[in-house]
Parts: sequence; structure tokens; C-alpha cells
Amino acid sequence: MNFTSIATLLSAFGLSASAGLNAYIPLLIVGVVGRFAPGIVRLSAPFDGLTNWWAIGTLSVLVVIEILADKIPVVDHANDVLGTVIRPAAGAILFAATTGTVTYLNPTVALVLGLVVAGAAHGAKATARPVVTATTGGIGNPIVSTIEDIAALFTSLIAVFVPIVIGIGAVMFGIIVLVWRSRRRSRSVQSGA
Repeated sequence: MNFTSIATLLSAFGLSASAGLNAYIPLLIVGVVGRFAPGIVRLSAPFDGLTNWWAIGTLSVLVVIEILADKIPVVDHANDVLGTVIRPAAGAILFAATTGTVTYLNPTVALVLGLVVAGAAHGAKATARPVVTATTGGIGNPIVSTIEDIAALFTSLIAVFVPIVIGIGAVMFGIIVLVWRSRRRSRSVQSGA
């Protein structure tokens, strides 16, 4: 496995994760970058259709719709229900589209990986949102939604332009989770003693 393949995989993981927050932001970024800088994003057929002007225009409209819908009470919940299907599908498309040049990766495996990564990110979002609604009376939802949109934007840009940062971030996140679990386990042993 060479550096280019590793960078491509890291990019695919980052794009799929950001699709779990906002389905259309990473699709639009990949389409635009693929259109204007095809050397940075190499899309395999049939996913190279994302660089078509019609696809870019449609994705632009969908980005605006999702951003606005996620800020309106009640509509945001309906948007999340639709997102349960759309966001993992977007993650699957992104993973398969960006890793098509990695010859050893089976396209079905790529679709499944993207679906799982985006689904996990969406699941975390969908789990946290009712807590935000309950604790803030819904007032915090537009703020959290804006943070999610910004995170999706920056994660997508980093995944496309500096994918190694995605790998570093994943390792750091893993370390944080392990330290947190270790401390939690240590506290439970201490309190049980």
C-alpha cells in the first residue's frame, strides 16, 4: 500500500464521516473540486457525474435546503428522519467514488464502509439531538446544527486537501476514548471497593 492509497482511504473516511452530519456538503465539495481540480479528487465512473454542472447545481440547492431545514423546529426532526437514509447513502457514494482508483478495494466493500461510517456519524448526531432539545427546550438545536454544518464543511475540506489530518485525528480520538474508558473503569473500581 503506497502513500497515495492511504491518503485516498483517509479522505474517503473523512468525507463519509462528514456526510453523517450533512449529506450534501461533502458531495458538493467533491463535485466542485473534481470539476476544477481533477488531480486532487479522482472520481471513478459513474461517480464522476458529480462534477457535472447539473449535479453541482442540484447539490448546491440541496445544501441550502438541508442547512435551512435543520434550523427550523419540527422540520429539523423530519430532516433527521430523512437523513437516516440519505446521509449513510451519501457516505457510501463518497467512499466508493473517491476510492475507485484504489485497485485492491472491492467497490461493494467501499460502499459498505462509507455507509457504516456515515451511519455512525448520523447515529451520534441523531442520539445527541433529542438531548439538546430536552435540555434547551429546542433553542439550542439551531446552534448545534450550525456547529454540525461547520464541522461537515471543515472535515470535508480537510479530507480532500490534507487527508493525513483525518488519520491523525482518528488516532487522537481513539486515544481519548481509551483514556476516558480507562479512567471511567478505574473510578468504578474505586467506588465499588
